[in-house]
Amino acid sequence: MALRIPALLAPLLSLLGCGAAVRPDGGHGLLPAGSPAPDVSAPDQLGHVHRLAEERGRPVVVYFYPRDATPGCTREACAFRDSWDRYRHAGIDVFGVSTQDVASHARFAQEKHLPFPLLADPSGTWVAAFGVPVRLGMAARVSFLIGRDGRVAKVYPEVDPGVHAGQILADAAGL
Repeated sequence: MALRIPALLAPLLSLLGCGAAVRPDGGHGLLPAGSPAPDVSAPDQLGHVHRLAEERGRPVVVYFYPRDATPGCTREACAFRDSWDRYRHAGIDVFGVSTQDVASHARFAQEKHLPFPLLADPSGTWVAAFGVPVRLGMAARVSFLIGRDGRVAKVYPEVDPGVHAGQILADAAGL
C-alpha cells in the first residue's frame, strides 16, 4: 500500500528533497508535454503577483533554476536577458522561478538588469505543480514551453544555461 501524503505537505517535503516528485494532479515526475499548465501564481521581484492562467493566448517560458547569482543561474538568466528583444518581438513571456524569496530575486534582477519576472516560490507550489525535482531546497534546472492554448508544448529536462534561451526561441517559432 502506497503512503498518501496530504496535499499541503507535498510541496514542503519536496523542498526538503524527501519522497518522490508527486504533483498535485496526482502524476509523478515532470509535467509532460500535452498537459494543461497548472493554474499557479506567485510574486515577482517587484512584488507583482503573476498568475499563469492569465498568460493564456501567448507562449510562455517557465524556467526553473536553483539559486540566484550562482554561475550557471546567472549565465541562464543573462542569456534570456540578452535575447529579450527577440522574445518580446515573438510575443513570448518568460518567467524564471526558484524557491528563493522576493528580496533575493530583487537583488539578482537589479544586479543583472533582468527585464522579465523572477517568481518567488519558497513554499514550493510551482515546483510541485510542474513536478520539478528539488534537492536541499533548490529546484532543478528544468524549463517548460507553454503554448498559446495553455498546454505544455515542450519540456527541457536537461538545460545548457548558455544556449537554452536560443533553443526555446527556435522551438517557439513552430507553435
